[in-house]
Amino acid sequence: MSWLQVIVLSVIQGLTEFLPISSSGHLRLADELLFGTDAGASFTAVSQLGTEAAVLVFFAKDIYYVAIAWFRGLFNRDERHVFEYKLGWYLIIGSLPIGILGFIFRDEVRTGARNLWIISSMFIFAGLLLAAAEYWGRKQRPMTELRMRDAVAMGVAQAGALIPGVSRSGGTITAGLAMGLSRYAAARFSFLLAIPAVVASGLFSLPDAFDPAGEGLPASGAQLAVTTVITFVIGYACIAWFLRFVQHYSMYWFVGYRLVVGALIMGLLAGGVISAT
Repeated sequence: MSWLQVIVLSVIQGLTEFLPISSSGHLRLADELLFGTDAGASFTAVSQLGTEAAVLVFFAKDIYYVAIAWFRGLFNRDERHVFEYKLGWYLIIGSLPIGILGFIFRDEVRTGARNLWIISSMFIFAGLLLAAAEYWGRKQRPMTELRMRDAVAMGVAQAGALIPGVSRSGGTITAGLAMGLSRYAAARFSFLLAIPAVVASGLFSLPDAFDPAGEGLPASGAQLAVTTVITFVIGYACIAWFLRFVQHYSMYWFVGYRLVVGALIMGLLAGGVISAT
């Protein structure tokens, strides 16, 4: 990979990871439009380590209290009524679908699923689902009213992000809104739910990012270090901005954006400007 490609993709990753617009879809499109090559799913997964580090720092206090409450509850039944203890289990159970399916379909995720016809279709389809959840969801339940069924629904939706164009945050927020959670609660749990799966995916993909076994370009250790720093800084700022945004504005802004981008990709593909693979 060239340094220009690394920097451009890192900036895009940091800007799009936490918004419901699909960071992997944007990275794939940028690769095709600007560089004519696909950096690969492994580089995408590694670049997400920076954004997830931003989540760890931003929610450090929440993570600390959840970890303490969960361990206390394991050995003391009287501590199991605490919400943070339950939240620990919600995060564990909610992370299982993407972990299991990601391992089973890891080869497909790195190859066929990165077809731009699939990505553009998912931009539009997932955008319409988000619009439906925004329209029909009650958006009333706060974070403290989160239940196991919410975690399962959002965990299953998160697994859909294995297909570029769906959006991990978009899928989980869509499910959260459909279950009646407020936008803020859905977004906050979505960020926390990302930590186990994305960190595991990034670490698992490190060897392949250096020497891709299938599709993709190799990156140096220095390039992977730089992408982690860039995505951390930009990702941290985006978390703060997005959590403020959802408290005042609807998801329709992102729905409109998704529909436009999806239609644009299809137009470029149909006109032969870019290649689907």
